[in-house]
Amino acid sequence: MSAIKCVMQSTGTLRHCANSFCTRRTISLFSGSPATTQWSKVVSDAEKIVGYPTSFMSLRCLLSDELSNIAMQVRKLVGTKHPLLNTARAFVYDSRNNLQMRGLVVLLISKAAGPSKQTDESLQQDMVSGIYASQRNLAEITELIHTAFLVHRGIVNIEELKSCDGPLKDMQFGNKMAILSGDFLLANACTGLAQLQNTKVVELISSAIGDVVQGIYYENSYLPEKSSFTDDIGMENWMKHIFLSHGALLSKSCQAAMELARHEPEIQSMAFQYGKHMSLSYKLNSDIQPFINGKHIGASFSLNSAPVVLHQESIGREVWMEQVKAAQLKGNLIDLAKLQEEIKAGKGVTSAIDLCRYHGNKALETLHCYPPSKARSALENIVHAVTRFS
Repeated sequence: MSAIKCVMQSTGTLRHCANSFCTRRTISLFSGSPATTQWSKVVSDAEKIVGYPTSFMSLRCLLSDELSNIAMQVRKLVGTKHPLLNTARAFVYDSRNNLQMRGLVVLLISKAAGPSKQTDESLQQDMVSGIYASQRNLAEITELIHTAFLVHRGIVNIEELKSCDGPLKDMQFGNKMAILSGDFLLANACTGLAQLQNTKVVELISSAIGDVVQGIYYENSYLPEKSSFTDDIGMENWMKHIFLSHGALLSKSCQAAMELARHEPEIQSMAFQYGKHMSLSYKLNSDIQPFINGKHIGASFSLNSAPVVLHQESIGREVWMEQVKAAQLKGNLIDLAKLQEEIKAGKGVTSAIDLCRYHGNKALETLHCYPPSKARSALENIVHAVTRFS
């Protein structure tokens, strides 16, 4: 019970963090695609291996009477710029972009590991397509937790709103809906977590929720516009923050899946490491796209993305500030396109690509402890898809 209590305290902290900063949000670590056609094929093949399309993993919950009522209420926000609307649209339209990749990875690594030597015969009878029912439930719980965080992050700072964002009353209503619907999803996840009846799994997932809250707090603390150009994050801090906000839930869910199958600590550790390195590799790929992909070049990019942080480290603090000053326009605005060209001309992008491939290779190394199988090949293909650059 103490672990569940910690979960609810953590989400309260998240809501406070989200309401303290008007942030630029990304819908999900897995909402984009490294190379759309190739990525879609990799995911489609993987879903066939685990037995069903994971893009609709949480469909039972999302179609419940309670959330159907919430969806009707969200329609009141149409015509405003409340971020909860974009989150809702993503659930409806972005299934093809694989918002629920975390659950797919959990199922794949569960099937790749198979049953352990300690598994009794009664538990083995509970397997479908080589995956235990408890592991499938864990995959759904992981997605519910992630979805809850996405919804909670759709809270805006009322004090920073502009008249064009929408009526104040509607924006306040949107914040209330984000809090209530996020809490509902998280409560469902906690109930499912308790039903797994495994104390270690509850501890792992609870700690992952705390990690995500901490990571989002760090992420938001660097976002205010006035200081974002001058903040010196450093790559070591970047890695720490990205693991907390993007990698902890997946890596600990992979480890928990091994615990449910009663695998030995070494196998659990390898599952954790796969989730960690694959998440970091994917985030690096996502950060690199605005600098190499023709569709993204000229578009806005995060000043806290890996290429920017690595660029600052390579040229030094003083040179970076000179480049920012040279790109400054009237009214303290910055010519992002000019700054983007400076970053592309430096070593930041190539260093980020090298780092992406490094973590991809680390993820592949962890799979050697599993016997060759279609599931292991699918996990390898996911890594290859995020480490291949044109």
